Amino acid sequence: MKKIEKLYLLLTILVGLLVVSCGEKDEGKRLIMVTEATFPPYEFYRGADIVGIDADIVREVARRNGLQPVIEDMSFDSVITAVQSGKADVAASGITVTEDRRRQIDFTRSYARAQQVIIVPTGSGVTGADGLANVRLGVQHGTTGDLYVTQHIGEPERFSNGALAVAALAAGKLDAVVLDSAPAREHVSGNPSLRILDEALTSEEYAMAISKQRPDLLEMFNRTLAAMEADDTLARITETYMNPEGAEKKVKSDSGLRTRLADAWYTNFVKDDRWKYLLNGFLVTIEISLAAVALGVILGFLVAVVRSTHDQTGRFRLLNILCHAYLTVIRGTPVVVQLLIIYFVIFGSVDVSKVLVAIVAFGVNSGAYVAEIIRSGIMSVDRGQMEAGRSLGLSYGCTMRSVILPQAFKNVLPALGNEFIVLLKETSVCGYIALQDLTKGGDIIRSQTYDAFLPLMAVALIYLMLVVCLSWLLKKLELRLKKNER
Repeated sequence: MKKIEKLYLLLTILVGLLVVSCGEKDEGKRLIMVTEATFPPYEFYRGADIVGIDADIVREVARRNGLQPVIEDMSFDSVITAVQSGKADVAASGITVTEDRRRQIDFTRSYARAQQVIIVPTGSGVTGADGLANVRLGVQHGTTGDLYVTQHIGEPERFSNGALAVAALAAGKLDAVVLDSAPAREHVSGNPSLRILDEALTSEEYAMAISKQRPDLLEMFNRTLAAMEADDTLARITETYMNPEGAEKKVKSDSGLRTRLADAWYTNFVKDDRWKYLLNGFLVTIEISLAAVALGVILGFLVAVVRSTHDQTGRFRLLNILCHAYLTVIRGTPVVVQLLIIYFVIFGSVDVSKVLVAIVAFGVNSGAYVAEIIRSGIMSVDRGQMEAGRSLGLSYGCTMRSVILPQAFKNVLPALGNEFIVLLKETSVCGYIALQDLTKGGDIIRSQTYDAFLPLMAVALIYLMLVVCLSWLLKKLELRLKKNER
């Protein structure tokens, strides 16, 4: 079984080459900003670009210092981690300055003031902070609004972004939402059924987050922000987004059903070419899924052969221990945690392609389950098959390749197909590392239109069609393999 060891070595070399080839970082020319781009007017999508107050400020800072700005969209609760790990240079996402955050990162000089306000449905009985004690209250996870509500009112319902919380409020799933004042005004202007209470909960300052290991970058930002404030550039950028030309309004409730559906279709998919978010996300999902399936099959096959060989012959004792540890760790931890560990820790010091990170994370995760599926198939083949092959003069490896594995593969094909389907759907957590997959594309549309139904239905139907097509292909393959049994 020397070939198995050679395959392990080849796989290790291949992954190493991929990391090195994607790890060239041009630190002297790029300024990487991370943000959660569903927070208008500070950051939001306009077409394929992320724009807003924070985005324009960072672009201007980069221009004045001869740098190329790169803006990446990721979950809000990951932006500071990205800065700490060196994956990004600066985090700008309407981040409030707090003492707890100061212990982890450095803040630039403040460039905006904000308040935490309360959004309620029009006609709600909630008139102020005193009425929040016994209502269903929503917040954006990890924000100062979340911290304030938790400390002073009670446990809220937490959402990954403010747009989702407001959508839940509009749908009647919540009684109130606590959110930063500027994005709250944007959300309410697009939804006449909601209003903002006059009473604000807190007053706070926004600043940009920079790693404590980058004092030179902090000095550059503070110097440039001071210059931008002196020449009124900051004021002009803020004025541009604080006074938008208009917001999207919902169709009146007395419109006909056909009119409402046509308008919703246009708003969600046609206007500003929003359908491209789903198309681009679909392509990313397919790319990651196919490559991760290939990696998972290779890893799973190698682990399964090592473990089944050890069970039957006692060989590969050390490799079997390593494989068992791999299975225990991977099957015992959530895939989203593995994705974040691989991105922020294992590849923390390397500027690796996020698509490659996702492929490695999902491939390694899938490999653990594929390994046990294939091993169960190998062990299900009668031991007499191996003995018959050996009695005919075939080596262990030859008997395994020619007699055991073909039967095992046919036996486990339905289970393998199910694992591939699970892997396809698991890629929906790619947004945690700033990848715009299919699910993230739907989130972006929802953040712009405040309509949950059509974007979610579109994403669900695309996943459903992918699963149906995959199931059909697997059924065809299964029938083809069973022809020799007739």
